[in-house]
Amino acid sequence: MRIEQHLEMTISESINTELIELLQHAFPSIYPNRRYFKQLPHLRLIAYEDEQIIGQVGLDFRVMNVDGEPIHVLGIIDLCVRKEVRGRGVGLALMEEVIALGEEYPIDFLLLFADRPDLYERIGFHTVSNTCTWLQIDDENQTTRGIGEASFDELMVRSVGDKKWTEGKLDLLGYLY
Repeated sequence: MRIEQHLEMTISESINTELIELLQHAFPSIYPNRRYFKQLPHLRLIAYEDEQIIGQVGLDFRVMNVDGEPIHVLGIIDLCVRKEVRGRGVGLALMEEVIALGEEYPIDFLLLFADRPDLYERIGFHTVSNTCTWLQIDDENQTTRGIGEASFDELMVRSVGDKKWTEGKLDLLGYLY
C-alpha cells in the first residue's frame, strides 16, 4: 500500500471516477454523483494498492474561532476504505499520515465528526461538546441556506499544537464537514 497527497485541483478524471465510486459505496445515502458532499476539500490523502484506490480522506485547512480565540484547524472529511480491504490498517495508515501533517505544520487541532468515535479515540481524539456555528449549504442545489447553530455528539478533536481546547462556542467560519 502507498499513500499519496493530491491537491484537489489536480484530481484527474480517472481518479475522480474512482473517488465517486468509493464515496458512494461508503456513504450510500448521502453522496450524489460527485466526489464531494457540500464542498471540495483542499487536499486528499489517497491510499492505493497496486493502481487501485482503496481508501481516502479529505482535508480542509482553515481558521476557526473557539471561545473568541482564532485557531488553525485541519478538518478531516469522509475517511473511507473499500469494504474488501477493511481491517487491514488502511484507515489507520491514512489517519497516521493526517496526524503527521498536523504535527509538521502550524496547526493547532485536528477536527472531525465521527460516526464511530471508538476508532478515533484509539489515536488520541476526544469528544467535545462545544456549541457550533457554521455556514449551512444546501448540498443538492449547491446554495447557501443560512447559518446553523447546534451541538453535536459526533464532534471530536485532537491537539497537535501547543493550544488547549476550550469548551466555549466554536465558530467553524465555514461549512460543516
